[in-house]
Amino acid sequence: MRYLMTTKASGTAPDEKLYAAMAEFVEELTTAGVLLATGGLEPGGIRVTSSGDGITVTDGPFAEAKEAVAGFALVEVRSREEAIEVARRFRRIVGDGESVIQQVFGS
Repeated sequence: MRYLMTTKASGTAPDEKLYAAMAEFVEELTTAGVLLATGGLEPGGIRVTSSGDGITVTDGPFAEAKEAVAGFALVEVRSREEAIEVARRFRRIVGDGESVIQQVFGS
């Protein structure tokens, strides 16, 4: 089962200790074959909306940028519970904040 885990920006700058802990966590998950991809996302982005036949493209940043997704991880695990455990471990490393886990359907 694949899950996309996203996290919102915390507003605090990471320090060397956090970088080291995250590097160790990423290495462990990669070696175990759990972590398929990870990355940070630009804060602005581009919003594409549709209404009827109209398509509107708007460059960010947007007023609700504090709600924007700051990073992601795509993981392959055996169960929903295992995905939750990976997210719990991540949150323990990075501290206060919010992450969302969504199952990815298809290949």
